[in-house]
Amino acid sequence: MKVLQVINSMATGGAEKLLLDTIPKYIEKGIVMDILVLNGTEYPFYNELKNNPSIRLISLGDSSVYNPFLIFKIIKYLKKYDFIHVHLFPSLYWVALAKWISFSKVKLIYTEHSTSNRRMKHWFLKIIDRFIYSKYNKIIGITDNVKSQLKKQLQFSDDKFIIIENGIDLTKIEESIKYDLPELNLNLPVDVKLLIQVSSFQFPKDQKTVIKSLQHLPQNVHLLLVGQGVMLDQNKKLVEELKLKDRVHFLGIRMDVARLLKTSDILILSSQYEGLSLSSIEALASGKPFVASDVPGLKEIVSEAGVMFPFQDDKKLAEICVELMTNKNKYDTIVSNCILRSKQYDITVMIDKHINLYKSLLK
Repeated sequence: MKVLQVINSMATGGAEKLLLDTIPKYIEKGIVMDILVLNGTEYPFYNELKNNPSIRLISLGDSSVYNPFLIFKIIKYLKKYDFIHVHLFPSLYWVALAKWISFSKVKLIYTEHSTSNRRMKHWFLKIIDRFIYSKYNKIIGITDNVKSQLKKQLQFSDDKFIIIENGIDLTKIEESIKYDLPELNLNLPVDVKLLIQVSSFQFPKDQKTVIKSLQHLPQNVHLLLVGQGVMLDQNKKLVEELKLKDRVHFLGIRMDVARLLKTSDILILSSQYEGLSLSSIEALASGKPFVASDVPGLKEIVSEAGVMFPFQDDKKLAEICVELMTNKNKYDTIVSNCILRSKQYDITVMIDKHINLYKSLLK
């Protein structure tokens, strides 16, 4: 069985991290699996795959991922694989169009990672989307909510869809070792309490709410922000305006996220919505309390395990943090509940479900 995974790039993000962690495991199970990126910028995830001799990494260059001429570069790869497994827009479009114009018989699978599709709000784009999605043999929703939204929008029959929840390598999280504070080189006070959010700086992640919450927290509470993105400068400007520069630390893209989670005291994700956030699952498994905004894609994972706060309510977020820092019983209970919930998202379960899907489509 030969599978080609296609994604826009290997920049930081949940879908990218998923491929980084899972492709070696598919190969261990005897699946021939390569990865094609529309843009081969050498981000840390890209370099880690590139340095793995068992993985074939195909780059279509360094042009914009929105360049439609990428369709013609994709065509030559279609006949070499049993399946093309696609992630994210516009890879979604370019692969479907490559199959259509080349009359290829290759089977296409698409994983929908988000609960939100703004294209569906425009009548013309909705028609195009329906045509594009129709070219896929199977559409994977990573939660029941994602599947329901897609089915409602596309009006396809139920057998077009399947639910396969994303997973993480729980062992990698469990075996990670926390840093000693001086190792971080951040000039932190000895009595520091660390909050951390791991997410790209783009809509809908909303790091601004977490930054604002520091105004209502003691001076020894600091915030680590891991990631990059188009909204990074906006967040840095907000930190300057609120005079929080000494307490907010922008760490960029990191390959040691598990260790940073273990080192922090409270883990936060303040998104407006999510699909099935791998950052959330990593946070649940980290042995620290996880606090998340009460929104679609997060409430399904976090509710009755971690703690939830109303979207953009920085004061409530701060109140929750104070309670966790001052109530050890509450802290320990939330940690136990989070770890228990994380067991539902073991990466091996997800991989086996994908392999079973591939096999069923070969029949």
